[in-house]
Amino acid sequence: MITVKRETTESIITVTLDSPPVKEGYRSAINTPMPFLNHMIEHIVWRSALNIGVSIETGKFDLAHVICEDVGMTIGKAVLQYTQVNRENGISGYGDGVGIIDEARATAAISFESRSLFVFDSLVDVPSQTEGTLSEDLSTFFDGFAQGGSCTIHLAIERGTNGHHIWEAAFRAFGIAVGKAIAINPGRSNMTPGVAGEIKYTLEPQNE
Repeated sequence: MITVKRETTESIITVTLDSPPVKEGYRSAINTPMPFLNHMIEHIVWRSALNIGVSIETGKFDLAHVICEDVGMTIGKAVLQYTQVNRENGISGYGDGVGIIDEARATAAISFESRSLFVFDSLVDVPSQTEGTLSEDLSTFFDGFAQGGSCTIHLAIERGTNGHHIWEAAFRAFGIAVGKAIAINPGRSNMTPGVAGEIKYTLEPQNE
């Protein structure tokens, strides 16, 4: 079990991660004030098999943008910690996936190489709002995840006409990609996701 707590003047978020398989009652562990965001996180859990628990306190900053971004950051930080804890066991740290539901299709890829970037493309017009949640805030979730996880995420929506389906396809694809990234592979024991190896920064003393 990994627990990460992120505390600011705007929110206090606690995320727990437990290894696969998905546990019974996993939905009850996902608690944000936004039902549609909870539903999207459910898709990540189901497709990655990584058990994710979320609790949040927002006080007067009960704002959708703050919630989506900060929850994304905290889950990203927790998944990064999961990859680091399991590196000795062998973990790839990268993966991709295709998510579909009815008419909607999306692809996602993720790599944990200490390079924080979220790239988003859509070949269709995404509704500005779905189930009471702004689409820009759902996109912000992935941007937050990339920042917290020090990872690169590419997400592309390829088809879709129904807003609910479009975002379900996107989060399903992302969940599959995360599942591949955190999968244990003994052949990669103690290996980093990228050929650059462990990145280290040193602050050199300044000459007077």
